[in-house]
Parts: sequence; structure tokens; C-alpha cells
Amino acid sequence: MASPRTITIVALSVALGLFFVFMGTIKLTPRLSRDAYNEMVVLHINPFQWKSPLPSVSHTMSLAAWFQKRAYKSYVRALPMLKKMGVSSILLRKSIGALEVACGIVMTLVPGRPKDVANFLLLLLVLAVLFFHQLVGDPLKRYAHALVFGILLTCRLLIARQPEELPPEKRMLSVNGDEQPLIHEAAPEKGKMKVS
Repeated sequence: MASPRTITIVALSVALGLFFVFMGTIKLTPRLSRDAYNEMVVLHINPFQWKSPLPSVSHTMSLAAWFQKRAYKSYVRALPMLKKMGVSSILLRKSIGALEVACGIVMTLVPGRPKDVANFLLLLLVLAVLFFHQLVGDPLKRYAHALVFGILLTCRLLIARQPEELPPEKRMLSVNGDEQPLIHEAAPEKGKMKVS
């Protein structure tokens, strides 16, 4: 029977992997959810604050047809270093989405050490996304999911990196055919008195 630690790691890996595959796919294509894709790509503007670039354009016309502000454009504007490196808002969104899909697939399907690497990369990505949200001054409701999934990724990584606890029967050391307890369990620690 699998240990509770193994069940927890597998459950977190599959759930987090599927979540990041879904979210990365939404960033890449509108096929799964057109509304979620549009929310990631286009931020709607308050019509009372919008000024037409053309004097003949009415404020009652569809503003999305004249002006679309990309959600990731504010991140690129907030970090001029990205713009100097030639990273556009579309490239930033697609690279984040592709990294989420790739790491999500690894966390869902690939066994062993690659899961931990994918977990670490996703944790770094979540931290970068949280930094971007704070940098542009987004409200908490825009990045609360990133906080929650960052905590889950951290928990999964901590649980996966803990050493496996040996059952009591495997804690015995066989020397010349005699079973003896391991040294660190047999002798008390130095500097401490054994009180009965």
C-alpha cells in the first residue's frame, strides 16, 4: 500500500499539473474558453476615461474596435528592461503560457526528478507573476489564485524533498548475523543525560 506521503505528492502533482496545463492553454489559444482568453488578452477601458485619437469618433462606438490594451502590455511597460530586450506583450504571454503547459505536462505525466524541476520552475514563474501584479498595482482579486497555487507548489516541493521515513523493522542494522539498532538510535546524544 502506498504511504500517505506518496498519495499526497501524486494528488498534488496531478491537480497542479492539470491546472497549469489548462491555464497555459488559455493563454495560448481561445479554444478552451474564449471569455477567459479575452480577459487575459484584452482589458476593457472605462468609456468615461477614454479619449478618442480621432476627433470624429464618437464615445458611444465600440471602444474595443478602436483601442485594445493588452493585459501583458502593462507588465512590459512597467519593466523597461523587457522592452529593451525586445520582449513584446504577446511574446511574454505566449512564453508564460508555453512554460505553464510544458511544466504542467511534466508534473502530470513524468515520474521522478523532472517533476521536482517542473515544480521549481512553476514556483519561480508564480513568483514572477506575483511580482508583475504588484508592480502594476493590480488588486488582490486579480492575483489571489497565483498566491494559492504558489503555496500549493511550495507544499508539494517541501513534501517531495523530505526523506522517506523507514519503517521500524528496517531501522535495524545486521552485523555478523546479529541485528543491532542503528547507532544514532542506540546511543543517546552527546551532552545529554538519559533520565529514566
